[in-house]
Amino acid sequence: MYAGGDAPEQAQMYTAGFAETYPDLDIEVTVDLSKFHNARIDAQHIRGDNRVDVVHVQTVNDFPYWKEQGLLQPFRPEGLDQVDPDFVDPDGAYYALFVFAFSNVVDTNVIPEERAPREAADYLRPDLKDRIVLTYPHDDDAVLFQFERIIAGHGYGWLEKLLAQNPMWVRGTATPLAVIGSGERAATFTSFYCLNPPEGDPMRFILPKEDFFQAWYQTGAILKDAPHPAAARLYMNYRLSLQAQRASAQWPARRDVRIPGWKPIDQYPNTDPRGFRDFMLDRARVERLRGIMEDFIGPVQGDNPTGVDRGWH
Repeated sequence: MYAGGDAPEQAQMYTAGFAETYPDLDIEVTVDLSKFHNARIDAQHIRGDNRVDVVHVQTVNDFPYWKEQGLLQPFRPEGLDQVDPDFVDPDGAYYALFVFAFSNVVDTNVIPEERAPREAADYLRPDLKDRIVLTYPHDDDAVLFQFERIIAGHGYGWLEKLLAQNPMWVRGTATPLAVIGSGERAATFTSFYCLNPPEGDPMRFILPKEDFFQAWYQTGAILKDAPHPAAARLYMNYRLSLQAQRASAQWPARRDVRIPGWKPIDQYPNTDPRGFRDFMLDRARVERLRGIMEDFIGPVQGDNPTGVDRGWH
């Protein structure tokens, strides 16, 4: 399986429950930035050398293209009828599997939850100067859309004031968590965390009340030339099962599953999964904004946070 992500340990999110349910099946997950996975899939198709069964990535714009090119194998797993049909291909070629979201994350041992920054303007507070860590928006399209929407509400003057706060810019949306955990910085709004952390965990994922936060339906599909199609179908059935959906770190894709203490994702007026999909399909808009962000912030620096070799296929 190819899974979009930015830290190798994220593979455990996809293997743990499946491996426990089906202990006789081996599952191998390669976690990497979605913008690298999609190129690998295209290149393997060109070579006639597909070696992947399942893919679920952030680049939602790729799925209609892959379907058009005949790269996907239609399959309708159990529970698909509980997924918002707007995020399900009519032929079952691809569909939402779960929801990811980026918003405020702090260590409450360092910043008490009542003092945690929530809104975009909070990150301009004097006490947060030199204490913010952020993912380069021009390295991750989901973060890029997040910046577009925040700037739409606050203007580029907000971005200039944010830059004056001397934030640390990093690659990957898991990297800010590690930086905050080390004590090097104290807050971010470009990362994710489980909605209900385990007891004793001081990290908190906090949504803004007014400003935009980024959420999207991570989309998945089985490749037409999957080497293990039966196992791939079993995996997709598991991923949309009640068991797996209830164990979601963030929001489930199924509308009949609720996360205690949180509303369904479609009940938050300050996020826009459909808008993100439209953004991803408009590649000229994406590239233009990416160039603007690079001009304001500077070029992306640092190695691929997953450690995966770009030439590996």
